[in-house]
Amino acid sequence: MMNMRISRELIASFAFVDRNFSLLKRYLGWELVFLCYSVINVITIGFIMVGRGDNSDVLYLVIGALMWGFLSVVFHEVSESVSWERWEGTIEYTFMAPILRFTHLAGSCSFAILYSMLRIGIVLALMPLFFDIDLSNANIPTAVVTLVISSLSFLGLGLMAAVLPLMSTEKGSYATHIMGSLLMLVSGVYYEVDVLPNWIRPFSVISPGTYTLRSMRAAIMNNASIAARLPDLVILLIIGIVLIPLGLWVFHLGEIYAKKTGKLKRSG
Repeated sequence: MMNMRISRELIASFAFVDRNFSLLKRYLGWELVFLCYSVINVITIGFIMVGRGDNSDVLYLVIGALMWGFLSVVFHEVSESVSWERWEGTIEYTFMAPILRFTHLAGSCSFAILYSMLRIGIVLALMPLFFDIDLSNANIPTAVVTLVISSLSFLGLGLMAAVLPLMSTEKGSYATHIMGSLLMLVSGVYYEVDVLPNWIRPFSVISPGTYTLRSMRAAIMNNASIAARLPDLVILLIIGIVLIPLGLWVFHLGEIYAKKTGKLKRSG
């Protein structure tokens, strides 16, 4: 009986992944526009150092832009999952479906990770067309492990941010961008966190983006092994283990409040 329940929940979770990819195909034109924006953004950031520093300086900025693009897509795909339900007019049916809320959110999270990896792969493949970047010294296993582990932390943050569009139809989805901007500020995306004012710097210690960027740059620029980056990876894993249950709990509280106040409807 338990095996049948688990199988049913897994199938339901995969259904959310499949549905989100179907939505991706439906709005493929817009997704291509956003992909072009991601490419242009990385190129623009990279050109800041062309002629002012060596190739390692250019690569430093490109990695920051690429990683932030990856993490922000994971973050926003999860946080805007409620907005998608409202736009498609399915929010009532999804939240009344006889499945665990974890099943619903796990499907959205899985899609976010897969889609983010697809986008970063495409953008990274295009970078040699614009910059003389040498990736022969990159440690790909360390980079992949860093991506996977860091995704856990940002999924937890995304689940918390998903409460905002649940609370407010009009402005909730926009408020998620504020959270993303704050993370970008303290994580050292385009600079070392050491340059931050003393009163801001402690926030970088608790930001998963700080450890993700540090490990990714070490893996790609300095051929750092998994063992060498283990301290940062362990911290990332701990943050993820803490944030995912916390995010589910916050989302649960938000769902209860939305149902009690009548906000759980497509018009808000």
